[in-house]
Amino acid sequence: MSYEDYMRRAIEQALLVPEFPFGAVIVRRAAGEIVAEGHNRSALNPTWHGEIDAINRCAEAYPAGDWSEFDLYTTAEPCPMCQSAIEWAGIGTVYYGTSIPYLQSRGWWQIEIRAEEVAAKTPFRKSHVVGGLLEAECNALFDNAPRGIFHQENIE
Repeated sequence: MSYEDYMRRAIEQALLVPEFPFGAVIVRRAAGEIVAEGHNRSALNPTWHGEIDAINRCAEAYPAGDWSEFDLYTTAEPCPMCQSAIEWAGIGTVYYGTSIPYLQSRGWWQIEIRAEEVAAKTPFRKSHVVGGLLEAECNALFDNAPRGIFHQENIE
């Protein structure tokens, strides 16, 4: 499978919850094997983002090991919480489609700290962060998502 194929699997995960199209997959780089998938479950828990779901599922199969051989593909740039979890897990590379500035420009609530900034300020591990993978396809997920409470126009 290619980088694009892995991102398309993340897009499939995102489409499970079209109101919050944040999907993620974790891949064992050398084997090219998808080891975990996740999607946004924040309706159950506000911290249960797609990346967190994928990390939790990965931890079930690979507890407390060396995750530097794993890559994470996600439809949107990880928020500071998710990127911090990625750093704590020791995931080697993060590939994302839609950027935080793009989400903000479309009215999605986002904390204004970029994933690269979180990685750069992590003294013990540093994930490599690569943006813009299948960007147009990922942007369309957020452009076409039903508008919910986490959009700028719904702030009172």
